[in-house]
Amino acid sequence: MAPASKAERKAVLDAGAWMFNVVTSVGIIMVNKALMATHGFSFATTLTGLHFATTTLMTLVMKWLGHIQPSYLPFSELVKFVFFANLSIVGMNVSLMWNSVGFYQIAKLCIIPVLCLLEIIFDKVRYSRNTKLSIVLVLVGVAVCTVTDVSVNSKGLLAAIIAVWSTALQQHYVHLLQRKYSLGSFNLLGHTAPAQAASLLILGPFVDLWLTNRRVDTFNYTTIVTFFIVLSCTIAVGTNLSQFICIGRFTAVSFQVLGHMKTILVLTLGFLFFGKEGLNFHVVLGMILAVIGMIWYGNASSKPGGKERQVYSVPSEKTQKHGILSSPSELDQKV
Repeated sequence: MAPASKAERKAVLDAGAWMFNVVTSVGIIMVNKALMATHGFSFATTLTGLHFATTTLMTLVMKWLGHIQPSYLPFSELVKFVFFANLSIVGMNVSLMWNSVGFYQIAKLCIIPVLCLLEIIFDKVRYSRNTKLSIVLVLVGVAVCTVTDVSVNSKGLLAAIIAVWSTALQQHYVHLLQRKYSLGSFNLLGHTAPAQAASLLILGPFVDLWLTNRRVDTFNYTTIVTFFIVLSCTIAVGTNLSQFICIGRFTAVSFQVLGHMKTILVLTLGFLFFGKEGLNFHVVLGMILAVIGMIWYGNASSKPGGKERQVYSVPSEKTQKHGILSSPSELDQKV
């Protein structure tokens, strides 16, 4: 009964972590859409800096209450993480500005294959045929329902490549740092959020001026705009925390694959609240394919051999003497 109850408890916690991420992520997208599209606040980089500043305040309060214990993260690792994370944020914004929406969506879909490559190279992860096919189905489904016009130019392509690789490296790094230094989600946020807040609040206004030709300090901050900014920052605390929790509990690839559930939800809520323009057969078909792919991925990756990390252990002197070989199950570790 003990193993079963432990497995059930893990399943409940996994589902809770995932729902926490879905709710906060969809919530912040809808709030930001209203803030930017309806009220004209288009300073995305500066807004992200405010998100991390709010998250920093949350981690300081948690430390003061004793919920975050002292932990260690080398300064060099912190600098690398912040570099990839900030490059990802700026890269995605620039990619959206320089590319068509269709090519921007295709670039975002490329994050999953890049993450798979990183896991195969650095984590020695092995995927089964069904797991690979389920990922392809998710990518096809999301592409069908989100990609419309596709036009490519050289500087847009460069921005997309930088955005995709920096995002993949940042998400892979979250999982790596948590595992390597035994850091919980709160601990890792406590190290990274202040550095990201400081760097983005310094660089953000200049990046946004370059992207929008508008100054963040001269914007007309009405009561409703200020309310939406505060609401966005509040939800962002949950979004940032849930991202670290999910990548820590699963992997960056699983986080990305299942993350496209948020894309489907955002599309659905957009049609419900902002009008049904663009809703047609191929959008609905794409949504159905993506959802089927996500269910298939969850089932395929959870089975033995679906997604495993190869562990190469050195035979001990005793096993060498008696000629005992390790069984395959001792060489593979499920992830």
